Amino acid sequence: MKVVIVGAGSVGSSIARELLSHKHEILLIDLKPEVIGRSGLRGAHWLVGDACELSTLKDARLEDADVVVSATGDDKVNLVVSLLAKTEFGVGRTVGRVNNPKNDWMFDDSWGVDVAVNTPQLMTALVEEAVEIGDLVRLLTLQTGVSSLVEFTVPHDSHVIGLTVGAIEWPEDATLVAILRDQAPITPSRDDVIDGGDELFFVTTIAAEDELRALLSAPDAGEGDAAADAAAGSDDDSDGRSGQPAHSHAIEDDGFDG
Repeated sequence: MKVVIVGAGSVGSSIARELLSHKHEILLIDLKPEVIGRSGLRGAHWLVGDACELSTLKDARLEDADVVVSATGDDKVNLVVSLLAKTEFGVGRTVGRVNNPKNDWMFDDSWGVDVAVNTPQLMTALVEEAVEIGDLVRLLTLQTGVSSLVEFTVPHDSHVIGLTVGAIEWPEDATLVAILRDQAPITPSRDDVIDGGDELFFVTTIAAEDELRALLSAPDAGEGDAAADAAAGSDDDSDGRSGQPAHSHAIEDDGFDG
């Protein structure tokens, strides 16, 4: 696979190093020629130039790239490169680095970005995934904001414990793709029984996340107590005399004034 990486800083170089170890063809584009010597990236190809210029991208033969990664520290550059890669060269897959979380909303298909990598958001999700139990945590946004990978850790008092996967009416646009139990991944089947402490992983549309959250959230204990009180109170009349029928002294409105 041919991958073009724009920006040879710490992020771009790290990506290149990992991809080189997997035997991919890597071309790095950077404005500063000095980064070539200090990168220590053996086997990578280099192009010094401004990736926001069409002439530089033509020299890089971007039309032959399978993936373009915009990994600079400037969101404007990353957006422009992604847009040019998509519209001018027809690159099949673009990945854009989001530096400022406030700019995250722009990194979508309207700017030619297939996958936006928001490091602060990703770190927040990983922290929440480690500590949140009983709440849905979005780990990754897929397909330019259409779908997401979410995780739910089943509390030990959850109402879904003991139910089989097939017995639960999951939202139409949410799919259970994996269960992590005792640090071992399980491919879910209809007969698998949900247990406390299970980590459930779903691929879902963004719109279906709230529906999935409502399904998995434990019912409010207060509602159950209120229902029980209401059932017990059905044996008592309104003036507190147990076992006696209640009598209403209210005059029924006949619908006419006067």
